[in-house]
Amino acid sequence: MPEQDGADTRCRTPRDATLQAIAAARFVRARWVDRIGGAASLERRQRRGLERLLRERMPRAAHYRGGLDRLGDAPVVDKATVLADFSGFNVRGIPLDTALAEARAAEASRDFRGELPGGVTVGLSSGTSGRPGVFLVDPAERMRWAGTVLGRLLDRRSLVQLVQPWLPPLRIAFALRANSNLYESVASRRLSFAFVDLVAPFEQIRQGVAGARPDVLVAPSSLLVELARAGLRGELGIEPRLVVAVAEVLDDADSELVESAWGVRPRRVYQATEGLLALDCDRGRLHLNEQSIVVESEWIDGSEVVGGRFVPIVTDFDRSTQLIVRYRLDDVLRMPARGQRCGCGNPARVIDAVEGRADEVIEAFAPDGRVVRVFPDAVRRAMTTASTAEWGIRWAPDAIEVAIDPLDPEHARAVRGVLARLFETVGAVLPELDVVALAPRQLGAKQVRIARAHAATQEETADVV
Repeated sequence: MPEQDGADTRCRTPRDATLQAIAAARFVRARWVDRIGGAASLERRQRRGLERLLRERMPRAAHYRGGLDRLGDAPVVDKATVLADFSGFNVRGIPLDTALAEARAAEASRDFRGELPGGVTVGLSSGTSGRPGVFLVDPAERMRWAGTVLGRLLDRRSLVQLVQPWLPPLRIAFALRANSNLYESVASRRLSFAFVDLVAPFEQIRQGVAGARPDVLVAPSSLLVELARAGLRGELGIEPRLVVAVAEVLDDADSELVESAWGVRPRRVYQATEGLLALDCDRGRLHLNEQSIVVESEWIDGSEVVGGRFVPIVTDFDRSTQLIVRYRLDDVLRMPARGQRCGCGNPARVIDAVEGRADEVIEAFAPDGRVVRVFPDAVRRAMTTASTAEWGIRWAPDAIEVAIDPLDPEHARAVRGVLARLFETVGAVLPELDVVALAPRQLGAKQVRIARAHAATQEETADVV
């Protein structure tokens, strides 16, 4: 638990001071400097970042055998490629077996203080099945992450509290699968962190969040929903000024429930094994984190001109330990129509939605045999109108299983009706549909609303590090 309203008695080391300085510098950049100069300044930052990546970091990674002259010369890779040559993609040559052993030992003991040589921390993606993604970060990378997130998301009142020495420290509660030395390193007289272990019974989680009395609450979307329900029942007793949703897609209905509990619209962080990919601005629009990444678009339908959907290919020029270069994600992003610049001052591109992993795009058939794609956002909206409290879908081209809670004839009829209308609207034939009871979801497991049946899901979204 964090210290409350008192002096920080921890012994500080020169390393701690250096890390705090890195976090503070990134906070200032993310809060104010990144807005200066508009799109031209952003392009210069990306160009300089890519030059450092190509000239300084890629030659240190064995996979690239001395580096490349242009980003376009690098092949597109995916999770399987990186795991197959894990030591080749990180500049310290850490083998995959070593990283996995460290991560699994921490997961089993729930003690995340262990570090690999050089202060490198290893984490696993939060998928519930399939081969997990593995990521490595060093202390400076963790500090840059913290500074960016706090700089972009803190509301003005929290910022005032952070800098006024006569006010109590700003309290931030993280409810996540894995703790990190990040929290101890960044904490100071003005900032205190509480880690609430997501791999615990809900009552223990509720008590941990209540005891932290957070000004800022950070948690996966599904847990925010459960905490909001507890709050509406009068069982939580917190009044966070800022609520941040991580690790899972935040449905509109869930966002509204959270807002009804605490009176604040949750802000979103799109964070994955591949890095910090996008954050909400204070106007509620999701900006790509182009100050640190380059995103190439593999279009699924349409284009940026008409607000199409695409699979992102990400290069992170901020990462210095495990290189992320032209890494193809499994997610599907949707762009707004071109020309819709955000008035918040952040020149980075806006995306309308993270619609989910590619496996969440349901493939069905038109009457003439053509393949028709039914996108997750449309499915979520349809299921919302069916008034089911909780649901999940497993699909194959010839069959769909919908699990709902509560399962009763009225809700089953509603689900069949809304999905039939949706498939008719998009010009697809509704496959054989089975409605079953939703199995209880284990706390700590990431919520996956839609997944392809009979295939190992490999969710890439990771807890913040």
